This record gives sequence, C-alpha cells and structure tokens, in this order.
Amino acid sequence: MKWLILILVCLHLSEGLPLKKFKSVRERMKQSGVLQDYLKNHKIDPASKYFNNFATAYEPLDNYMDISYYGEISIGTPPQNFLVLFDTGSSNLWVPSVYCQSQACNKFSSQRIQGISITKQEFGLSETEPGTSFVYAEFDGILGLGFPAIASGGATTVMQGLMQENLISAPLFSFYLSPQEGNQTGGELVFGGIDSNLYTGQIVWTPVIQDAYWQIGIEGFSINGQSSGWCSSGCQGIVDTGTSLLTAPQNIFSELMEYIGAQENSDGEYVVSCNDMENMPTISFTISGASFPLSPSAYLLQSDGSECVVGISPTYFPSQNGQPRWILGDVFLRSYYSIYDVGNNRVGFAPAA
Repeated sequence: MKWLILILVCLHLSEGLPLKKFKSVRERMKQSGVLQDYLKNHKIDPASKYFNNFATAYEPLDNYMDISYYGEISIGTPPQNFLVLFDTGSSNLWVPSVYCQSQACNKFSSQRIQGISITKQEFGLSETEPGTSFVYAEFDGILGLGFPAIASGGATTVMQGLMQENLISAPLFSFYLSPQEGNQTGGELVFGGIDSNLYTGQIVWTPVIQDAYWQIGIEGFSINGQSSGWCSSGCQGIVDTGTSLLTAPQNIFSELMEYIGAQENSDGEYVVSCNDMENMPTISFTISGASFPLSPSAYLLQSDGSECVVGISPTYFPSQNGQPRWILGDVFLRSYYSIYDVGNNRVGFAPAA
C-alpha cells in the first residue's frame, strides 16, 4: 500500500485558519447515523504506472457517504499519518496539533507508509476545531489544492512544493469521485497525470478566470434541454471537491426547486419522492460550448424511506463582478472526471467512466 507522504516544516496558522463549509455533513449524519464502519484499505499494485519514479503519484480516496472524499498523508520525521480532505476550494494544508483539545482532534496514527516526500512544506496546526463538523467527519484535516492567492499566511501550497522539487512530471492533478453505492473504491487523485481509464470521450478544457479558486465561466444552464436564461449574461462556477453539494445562485434557487418539484422539510432540506425520479428534469451546464448534463439520479441523494434529498443548496456569497455564481461540488464531480492544469490555468472535464 502506498500513499502520499509529506515531510514538512510547520507554519503555525492556529485558530485563525478558516474552516470549510460542512453544513451538509451534519444534515446527512442526522439521516444516516455517524458510527458506520467504513472500509479504508485499498490494495495498490506497486508496479502501477502511477509510480513511475514518482513522476505521477496515485492517491486512493475513501468516500464517506457521498459527503466527503479523503485520503492518507504522513507528516514529519518519524512520520505521523493523517486523513485529509483533498480540497480544490482552499489552499492550505492543516492538521490537528497536539495542543488541540476539541473532541474532533483526537485522531492520530503512527504507522509509516512510503511514498512521495516533499521537504520544507509549510502547513498549519489547528488549536481548536469548534462545532461538530469535524467530530462527524472521517478525516482529520484539509489539504488545499487551490491557488496560492488564497493561502492563509502566504504559505506555500502542496502543489507548489511538488512542482518546485520536480516531483511530478506535469503541473496538474486530476480527480475521479465515485458514488458510494456499488463501488468498492471511493475515487482517485493523481498528482502529475491523468488516468485515461477513468473517463470516456474527449476532455473539454475551459480557462480559469481568476487565479484564486478554480473558477470558470458558465455560458448557459438548461432544464430538460430548454435554456433557463439564468446565465444569459454569463455565470461563474467554482470547481470545489471540498463542497459536498451543487450550489445554485441564491436568486434563482427557489425557482429551480419549483422546476424539480422539491419541497422544503422541517430540517431545511429540499426533498422529493424517490418514486418520482423518472419524471424529474435533467439539468445541464454549458461550459466552453459543451453540454454537461446531470440526470435526476445524479443530483438526488438517496436517504432512508421514500424521500430523496435534492443535492443542491443556495450559494450564499456573490461573485465579484455580480454574475450568478455556482459551486460545482461533489454532486457535479461524481459525473465528470476533472483535471486541474496549473501550468495552463485551465480545468478539464470528461464524462466519468
């Protein structure tokens, strides 16, 4: 078994570090329980093409209830292991420190696992992790894969470290996020390469419009093949592996729920009858002239009983230029293999295999 291993120099970011938005974790835990056992061991062929003198590095991902995708890294000498969420929506690496007394911090391991080694990589240590989000989460910290512009404290990002030390053959990384149901593996993250076995058809490339988040332009949004007009003057989308859901601009969210036929329940979730799934619309994004559809089975989340939760929530913060903003989170990314090309400032999508 091989994982990414990081030998790091600490940058103390402490409690000032912003936390990700994990409201959906708590909502789903309420429905599904928090103490489920989860298979965390994946066997990997050491002779795999992903270990070509570390020119490309393969990181298997676990899928926790279609909420979060995480893997294992090692920090320090001797190495200590942590489970981290690989997050394109932030840029810092941080893990709990020994000074963290919150309930969520009590997750440590000491087994040594070999892999890529980055020297002098900065990371943050959390002294407190308030609330219940990280108590319920299966991971310890976050490994941010956004641009350096949004790194707290001006810290060097992990991708910067990989490129500066020539540890990967190409300045890019790619994600495959598999749905939990019917899959033995949670997904795959490849540093420095693309796994052609995990997508079909052609890759559609689109430029990054702001070097902070992986933010792209959206030219249109359709419902059952009919343009909604909501993006007639352009929309923006943040491609974010650290957001569980798809989020829609707040000003059109209610109208979108009406098209889907969803009703708000007492927990603030929008739900539909699972039996009506075949009658619900397919929604589609137009990106760089190509259509990216999501069927009802892609944006509806199965729960106990006959109700399905709509995996779409409102986007609560506006874009800088006033264009409607979407967040293309895991609900979108389970349907599309995604490539993050740092060298050419672009994102690629292809249908997931």
